[in-house]
Amino acid sequence: MSAGVPLWVEWGAAALLVAGGLFSLVAALGLVRLKTFFQRMHPPALACTFSSWCVTLASILYFSASGKGLALHTWLIIIFLSITVPVTTLLLARAALFRQRQAGDQDTPPPLQPRL
Repeated sequence: MSAGVPLWVEWGAAALLVAGGLFSLVAALGLVRLKTFFQRMHPPALACTFSSWCVTLASILYFSASGKGLALHTWLIIIFLSITVPVTTLLLARAALFRQRQAGDQDTPPPLQPRL
């Protein structure tokens, strides 16, 4: 047991870190097994986000128990990730769709027509 940290906090943080590692492993397997870019894009992003949540919660739990108070500044990490991951995923998807349309791929849906 570490100095001043209860055993249940260490076990809880360890469980969250192991869960985060398992989510990262699932994300890596998804990148390897899925065939197309669009299939690879969404599930690994979700698994990595869940992994980040687990690591952040483990950090909050451990450092709140070992510090002088509630360690809420760690929430900034997950807030920024929760904001930027969907935006980046959308930008990557739009760029890939544009490239497929420019290449003349037959499986690509046509662009939406603007409503007047």
